[in-house]
Amino acid sequence: MTTVSTDAFDLQRIQKIRKWAIGLCLLAVVVLAMFTSTWWGEGPISEAVESVGLGAIVLSIVGRAWCSLYIGGRKKAEVVSTGPYSLSRNPLYVFSYAGAFGVGAQTGSMTIAALFVLIAVVVFHFTIAQEEAWLSAEFGESYKAYMARTPRCGPDFSKWRDEENLNIKPRFFLTTIRDGLVFLLAIPVFEGVDMAQAVGWLPVLLRLP
Repeated sequence: MTTVSTDAFDLQRIQKIRKWAIGLCLLAVVVLAMFTSTWWGEGPISEAVESVGLGAIVLSIVGRAWCSLYIGGRKKAEVVSTGPYSLSRNPLYVFSYAGAFGVGAQTGSMTIAALFVLIAVVVFHFTIAQEEAWLSAEFGESYKAYMARTPRCGPDFSKWRDEENLNIKPRFFLTTIRDGLVFLLAIPVFEGVDMAQAVGWLPVLLRLP
């Protein structure tokens, strides 16, 4: 079996590149949102979209924290295939898609929400491919068998399996919670954009559904 050393393939470096890439892309969409509004303006439809988005953000925070209980500190050491990782090979990213939708939905626009999700899907697609290549080389047949029975994103609830006990590392859990709470910053940011547009500080150049 051909192995790839941790030095040759640094998962932390890949994660940093992924965070920078998605951060820059999302920043571009935020700038777009500063000069756009919705077809329906401020009203019940926008509020409904924002409420659904808030629910998606909460789901993302809770889901990502749940995943961290299983994967925290174990990704380089073993193939994690229980709990959320029995339903999907990448549940952290699946919950992140929900968070991306929730952030975009705070604009009240489904178009902006969809753009946030699209950016996350594209960036994570390349990250997932690189991680899978490393994990396949590092863990060989064990990981390939896991790939064969578990969908990349899923989820496939028929595959559920769990452990009686977990060795939890609080540092990873708290870091994941902290990272997820950043999604909530979308609420004051886009409320500020709405206020700036209302008083004429930011021009509305385009209206989107």
